[in-house]
Amino acid sequence: MNKQLRILFIGTYVPKECGIATFTSDLLNSVSGEYKDVHCEVIALNDPSETYNYPAEVVFQIERDKIEDYYRAADYINQSDADIVCLQHEFGLFGGDAGDYIYAILSGIDKPVITTMHTVIREPELEYRVSTEKLIRYSEKLVVMSQTAVDMLKDVYEAPEDKIEVIFHGLPDYPFNNCEKYKKTLNLKGSPLILTFGLLSQNKGIESLLDALPDVVNKYPDLVYLILGATHPGVKKRNGEAYRQYLKNKVSELGLENNVVFHDKFVEKEELCNYILASDIYASPYLSREQIVSGALTYAIGMGKAIVSTPYWYAQEMLSDNRGLLVDFRDTEGFEKSLLYLIENPEECDIMRKKAYDFGRKMTWENVGKEYTTIFHKALKNYNTYPKIQNRFNFLPNQLPEVKLDHLKLLTDDMGIVQHTDLGVPAFRYGYSTDDVGRALVAVTQLINSEEKVEEHWKLIATYMSFLEYAQTDTGHFHNFMSYKRDFLDEKGSEDTLGRAIHGLGHVVSCSYLSKNIRTLAYTLVSKSKQEMENLSHPRAKAYTMCGLYEMLRADVGADEFGSIMRSCAKGNIWNSQNILLNISWAETACELFMHDCSTGAVCDGLNSDGMNCNQGAEPVICYLMALSSLNKHENEAFSTILKSRVSDEADEGALQRIKNLLSTNQAE
Repeated sequence: MNKQLRILFIGTYVPKECGIATFTSDLLNSVSGEYKDVHCEVIALNDPSETYNYPAEVVFQIERDKIEDYYRAADYINQSDADIVCLQHEFGLFGGDAGDYIYAILSGIDKPVITTMHTVIREPELEYRVSTEKLIRYSEKLVVMSQTAVDMLKDVYEAPEDKIEVIFHGLPDYPFNNCEKYKKTLNLKGSPLILTFGLLSQNKGIESLLDALPDVVNKYPDLVYLILGATHPGVKKRNGEAYRQYLKNKVSELGLENNVVFHDKFVEKEELCNYILASDIYASPYLSREQIVSGALTYAIGMGKAIVSTPYWYAQEMLSDNRGLLVDFRDTEGFEKSLLYLIENPEECDIMRKKAYDFGRKMTWENVGKEYTTIFHKALKNYNTYPKIQNRFNFLPNQLPEVKLDHLKLLTDDMGIVQHTDLGVPAFRYGYSTDDVGRALVAVTQLINSEEKVEEHWKLIATYMSFLEYAQTDTGHFHNFMSYKRDFLDEKGSEDTLGRAIHGLGHVVSCSYLSKNIRTLAYTLVSKSKQEMENLSHPRAKAYTMCGLYEMLRADVGADEFGSIMRSCAKGNIWNSQNILLNISWAETACELFMHDCSTGAVCDGLNSDGMNCNQGAEPVICYLMALSSLNKHENEAFSTILKSRVSDEADEGALQRIKNLLSTNQAE
């Protein structure tokens, strides 16, 4: 029996009145409806202050402008049993500059990401270029809905061709029908009935078509132009109903009150399809050439409508081969001629309609769902297949870089250490985290081997200790995320947060060069966390906790109070925790050496297929310093030799034996 494929969608979702929300719902249903061995869930994006009665498949919600929600979502995804993340991407869906809050999720998860790109910009401003390039790097596959989008991704953003897949926008499957049946069902008049639908905004260009109607109506007085759809929520929030009122005023000026009808409502999919099927002509007079996809145009094509449209990118491609008529932007005369041609040449019009309908068969949701599922399986298989790396340390130098703390100090202010940067400049909007502060304590205390070093690094130690003391909750756990305004953004952090805090505090307790007062404070904070440590369940949190307690016990501190916790954390995993974390450091160092700025100590966030990610946040520089300190203990050995060997001498033999004896006590426990 095949393992059930579990897909987690990220996007807006019904009942939100939004085109991408409807798309996400339709895509989910097309995938889960066709295959019994596929299970789908959703992380839904909400605008500020929005609340919805979501269906059961929505398992997590993100408020668009709350960065902490994105971090929580990343934690949720990592702890979930999802195999694949399917992201619906449009810049405006997410908070931050050019929607960059989404990278708080994408940079923090270990799942293959399939991204559906609803927008691709040909001439992007810098922030949109950077955001798109990051999206390309973080995605296993990029799904676009036209060949035009493929060409732009390759030419403008140099996206790898093998990452890009074309899957058309989906549509419901209806037979090729005469519209009169549906006109009667909806009690609609109009011969012909022209339709434009979708959330109303100025980009719709409806005034261009209105200006073309008077001469057409003079010849065909029974013509009705139906403008279907509520005003876009974002437009309504900013400008109210100004655009709709402008259109109504124009209708009055043109004397078209008997021929133009406004239906100001958001219609559900089934009703919408009935309106489309009832229409004779679909008009798409959009004003922006850069539109790379249109669900409305897709539906009109797939239902075999006669179409007249402006030549935005998606329309140019979809209406080629005589599947519709194209009219230049704001070309009133062109719209008039095109409408008259469709009305007065019914045989040619029917040929055009049939071509559009036949082309639309490949766009049905059934086919789209199959194509996505194929990509999901392929991406999952490739994501889990890593080639063997031979002689992977041969390229490393024999001399280690000098320790530089300039960048760490740049990131550290009077509160803590700023989490992220924009190209090396501290990005205050991301705030601080206990995760980083705990590990920063480890990194800095490892550098202290004399009284002089204490004086050199005292301000960093004191700042980080002050943060942890402030971040500890009444129960002994720790908040994790703090905004730059000094507000905590969670009730408490994850178990890993607790473990990382204990890891750092344990190093402070064990550092004999530090003052008795600061070591006593560290011990007090660890003691307050005792109950929380006893309740740990996740292996990595236990591993961090063991590393912190190990430092204390190595210094002959706290054996009576914390020995039982060490034994509890170590059940079945004695010594694996320390070795796992040390080996992670070795691997990180191997990667980070070539992303390290020797002049400042800054470290790039990661390596991508096309080079370095030039952001230089807290986590990479801290991990680099921790690894470098460990490697400096072997300064007389060749670097590549160190990395090939297993770490066996991290602690003196006497301390090592004492810990082993402690852990072996009362094995029956």
